[in-house]
Amino acid sequence: MTPAGTPSFWLDQVGARATRPALEGAREADVCIVGAGFTGLWSAYELRRADPTLEVVVLEAEHVGFGASGRNGGWVLGRVSGSAAAWRSRGGRDAVAAMTRAITATVAEIGEVVLREGIDCDWHAGGSLTVAQSPVQLERLRRELEAARAATEDPSWLAWVSAEELASRVAIRGGLGALYTPHCARVQPAKLVRGLAVAAERAGAVVHERSPVRELAPGRAETDRGGVRARYVVLATEGYTANLRGRRRSLLPLNSAMIVTRPLGAETWSRLGWAGAETILDGSHLYTYSQRTADGRIAIGGRGVPYRFGSRTEREGPVPARTVAELLARLEALFEPLGEVTVERGWHGVLGVSRDWCPTVWLDRSSGLGFAGGYAGEGVAASNLAARTLRDLILGRDSELTRLPWVGPGARRWEPEPLRFLGARGVHRLYRLADRREAARGRASRLAAAASAIAGR
Repeated sequence: MTPAGTPSFWLDQVGARATRPALEGAREADVCIVGAGFTGLWSAYELRRADPTLEVVVLEAEHVGFGASGRNGGWVLGRVSGSAAAWRSRGGRDAVAAMTRAITATVAEIGEVVLREGIDCDWHAGGSLTVAQSPVQLERLRRELEAARAATEDPSWLAWVSAEELASRVAIRGGLGALYTPHCARVQPAKLVRGLAVAAERAGAVVHERSPVRELAPGRAETDRGGVRARYVVLATEGYTANLRGRRRSLLPLNSAMIVTRPLGAETWSRLGWAGAETILDGSHLYTYSQRTADGRIAIGGRGVPYRFGSRTEREGPVPARTVAELLARLEALFEPLGEVTVERGWHGVLGVSRDWCPTVWLDRSSGLGFAGGYAGEGVAASNLAARTLRDLILGRDSELTRLPWVGPGARRWEPEPLRFLGARGVHRLYRLADRREAARGRASRLAAAASAIAGR
């Protein structure tokens, strides 16, 4: 494998580094945003476009896109994490349909910004396939389709793909069928987040890199070399929220790992097909997510070491060899014979998960503190919707966005240690065992239901 440079292959491709000045001294603003990932940058962009008189300052601990925004699978997916039951508990019977309408429209919204701002990010709106490689997985996808149609009342959101149609799209080893949604685009995420930073600055926002916030309080954010006083202070740190004082149990930072191959040859692509470049999710409980990159590689990700004791987030070192081997084996099990495949690079990072697995957007107008996050790995699109929701909340607008069920205080905090560690690791092991039993016995395993119940999904 090629040695690691930046925290991900995506960031390597764009030569990511801190080029913007750090905050020096004190300054004032109308809105101070902590975190220059998708949530923070979309928020800055939307606020400045809505009201160019606002002074908007973004503080980033490392460099633009350093966290999950520069390490994810590159799926702009029109879906928001969380079960239908969890959303109903937050917003009543219409909550699931409202969230689905809003997030599916977000994919096109992001595509319009990419076009308008001239962001070169390998955008390709090819949709997404969730594939079944066993009868158990096939039945699970059928139930998912029925549940989704009942909950969303939108027959276009998911469509059934037969084994024959799936084979005509992409050569999945033993593919029995799939679900397809058109509401997904593939991107090179580091290109998107860096282009978004430029667009936000062009709109008038100010971004400071190498400016880690050490103390956060109503009306101010303090770094070692200066601070920002603002009417509104927005926390947009996703999985890194656990690093802030008093917020260690707000979101669970789950780890995810990825590998990317070297470019595959024309003969291999001829066998694979995959001309539509749909993103691909496999149907197992410990699923993997894949994309065909614009330069002819396959990038695949999944859970490695799922959680580190004490909600630690420092994952800049090399990916364990075992994790790389597992992802490579899953790649070879997913697609028809690839021939010799070489892994170019592996990396990992953290994503933020709330206790009910539903993301949250909130703004306390009395203190001026705001927050958006807990996307559970689906934040590339959801962060844009969250930012537009924050925009309307800050500007005092009563809109369809501010009435979405994710607006509010969100779920309760996660359990203290060692319960968090035992629960996260235990759930991961149960899902892994469930997949193994289903493969061996050919029927659904109750262990998966037990794991979901413990996780709160």
